[in-house]
Amino acid sequence: MLRYVFMVFILLVRKPNVLYRSYSNTIFGHRLSNDSSITTSTNSADPSNTTQGLANATFVMLVRNSDLDGTISSVRALEDRFNSKFGYPYVFLNNEPFTDEFKRRVSVLIRSEVEFGLIQQEHWSQPDWIDEEKAEKARKKMVALNVKYGGSVAYRNMCRFNSGFFYRHDLLRKYKWYWRVEPNVKFYCDINQDPFRYMEENNKIYGFTITVYEISATIRSLWPTVTDFIEMHPEYIADDNAMEFISDNNGKSYNRCHFWSNFEIADMDFWRGEAYTAFFEHLDSKGGFYYERWGDAPVHSIAASLFLKRDQLHFFEEIGYQHDDWGHCPLSDGMWEKGRCSCSQKGSFDYDPSSCMPHWEKLMSI
Repeated sequence: MLRYVFMVFILLVRKPNVLYRSYSNTIFGHRLSNDSSITTSTNSADPSNTTQGLANATFVMLVRNSDLDGTISSVRALEDRFNSKFGYPYVFLNNEPFTDEFKRRVSVLIRSEVEFGLIQQEHWSQPDWIDEEKAEKARKKMVALNVKYGGSVAYRNMCRFNSGFFYRHDLLRKYKWYWRVEPNVKFYCDINQDPFRYMEENNKIYGFTITVYEISATIRSLWPTVTDFIEMHPEYIADDNAMEFISDNNGKSYNRCHFWSNFEIADMDFWRGEAYTAFFEHLDSKGGFYYERWGDAPVHSIAASLFLKRDQLHFFEEIGYQHDDWGHCPLSDGMWEKGRCSCSQKGSFDYDPSSCMPHWEKLMSI
């Protein structure tokens, strides 16, 4: 989905690529400190401080100024269902300067630390080495095939940024864990257990709520590129990995299953690590983000399935969540009641024909 939002709960520290202009000394009870961060606490925002039981984590939201209403809706839902009890920070990223109106109206909703960051131009641009004539032909072909966002360069910039650059942003470097949030999403259930701490305490690396099939026309050369990497770097393939989730024939082809990355809770140190760094650089060098329309969802999902053990992946069954037309609702009556969920269990996407949940369940039964 074309959402330039990465919500990250964090302390705002002035850095060269961080945009945050002072617009008031106080904002509805929020103190605006000298370094332009908004806070409601006099406590240090040191992310390594776990004295209150919080993980070194943040929410990340990649958004545009035009996404203001949708951002407000998502923040309110997340605060109401989870973060008002925990107080994790937020980081908002944009490829253009945030307006004062955006910062003011979002900040007033949040009692924890908030930072607004500007994305570096080189992380949000089609590289100079991309053959624009070839890329333009590919876009026109996708438009003719009615592929969603097939003609959009901006969408491709977003997919490449989410695949290989967001975790490198200065505002995120101090954090280990992130929870990706997009505008106009819904959280249907109370989240009483801290997902970050659950991941940390149970040796989990990547968590999801919805899994779907990718559009074939957008990734025609992705799997051959992946298999080339596997042949060059077999040392990165984990024992007891999740190949069975992404391939029905032991890696000969890709079944198009991926974790829907508009919701993901994960360890950024995995993306920063040697295996994923080499993997992303290999993919990026082939130009598939622009010559086709490779998405961050299949890129993240393939990497997590190959480089992690299957028990390091986690399905957040208890988190009721909706993005656009697809949503997950806990199917366990006990879980649904405990979370005071407002979603219809009958409407859950889990066993829709477009869902890859049967692949996940088969994997976890092995």
